[in-house]
Amino acid sequence: MNLVSVPGRPVTGTASVPGDKSISHRAALFAGLSSGECQVRNFLVAGVTQVMLEALTVLEIDWSLDGTTLNVQGGGLKRKVEKEEPIRIDCGNSGTSMRLLAGAVAALGVPAVLDGSDRLRGRPMRRITAPLKKMGVDIQASPQGTAPVKIAYRPANRRLNSLVYRLPVASAQVKSCLLLAALAADGETVLQEPGPSRDHTERMLRAMGARVESSLITSAVDGEQQIKTHFIPPDPLVLEPFHLILPGDFSSAAFLIVAALITPGSKIKLPGVGLNPTRTGLLDVLREMGAEITFTNQRESCGEPLGDLTVHYSKLRGVSISGSTVVRMIDEFPIFAVAAAFAEGKSVVSEAEELRHKESDRIHDLCIELRNLGADVEEASDGFKINGTGMLRGGRAASHADHRLAMALAVSGLAAEDPVEVEGADILSESYPQFIQTLRNLGASINYLGQENA
Repeated sequence: MNLVSVPGRPVTGTASVPGDKSISHRAALFAGLSSGECQVRNFLVAGVTQVMLEALTVLEIDWSLDGTTLNVQGGGLKRKVEKEEPIRIDCGNSGTSMRLLAGAVAALGVPAVLDGSDRLRGRPMRRITAPLKKMGVDIQASPQGTAPVKIAYRPANRRLNSLVYRLPVASAQVKSCLLLAALAADGETVLQEPGPSRDHTERMLRAMGARVESSLITSAVDGEQQIKTHFIPPDPLVLEPFHLILPGDFSSAAFLIVAALITPGSKIKLPGVGLNPTRTGLLDVLREMGAEITFTNQRESCGEPLGDLTVHYSKLRGVSISGSTVVRMIDEFPIFAVAAAFAEGKSVVSEAEELRHKESDRIHDLCIELRNLGADVEEASDGFKINGTGMLRGGRAASHADHRLAMALAVSGLAAEDPVEVEGADILSESYPQFIQTLRNLGASINYLGQENA
């Protein structure tokens, strides 16, 4: 289905964003591994989280959903499925689900085949299978190192090996997979990353009574900084149940933030947005670009920081991004690129090759589609350059079945010279089903073709 966004209207008012996607995934799974009844309010109800809930059903974990309140009856860390024939878990298009579930299934010792869409089958899985094998997990990916991923039965009386492992690339999904598997390990697991990645798993484990410690290590030789995480399985092997209210998803808020920044006359307030510092690299970058964004009512929920954001239309300037900032805004590059196109001056992104392994090749596809809309974009192997002129021409672009690319392109049409039509935009329901209605409530002219606009 195609979407059209039309320029000419500022976005104004207050809007709530759906619950955090990354924390929703983890909350559902960790609730299933807990020792009792858990409740998660403001749970993200979307395509990417539905596959996680369906996986809980396959693992014989009881759950119910009342609106956006998820109730889960945790089964503890004992084996949930007592049979040697593999269960089959469909992870859809969700790489997060596959990598987290691989760790949980490895810990439970349940034989399983994890598979998903053709798109998911193109994403790299050796980054989890290699360290899991070091832990003693009998795991196989396809010859190409992709899904399907097969995990063999492990007797309940055989523990996994503890692990000391250095991740080649900072990755919250890989780290979380290994921490989950380490619940069944016979001692301390130590993970080292070449930079910070989001730490929702560590915060949730701590809230459930587990011992997880992270520290910043600086090399005395070359000054290189590493993040080292130490994890010791609980003794007794119990994760305490929890009740929590999820913060609003910063990655979803990012689209509204940039919509307000680039559309003249705009001013919006976004209450209760997650402000975990491992996720807010885009905020730092936008403020460096000259964005007027203020924070109020900062607080915590189950160890996760959140607050209210107020965003004003701003004149933006170009910026350069590399290093640890890339990891802290890895999901926000599509909408950052739109902000960079409307800024004045050159923006350069480097050391971001990981973007080629997301729901689409976000370097190549992003450059193609912004160029179609009139941007001056140059693709690089590990990023891109945008010569911002303060405006885009508008026109027609494709989503490449990537929810974040679809939403970013739609936002660009709110401030372009002419409307922007996005092909295949219904994919945005994967992570933000209320996206169009939220922007319309703020005054934007946006809708699917053939549907009446407000």
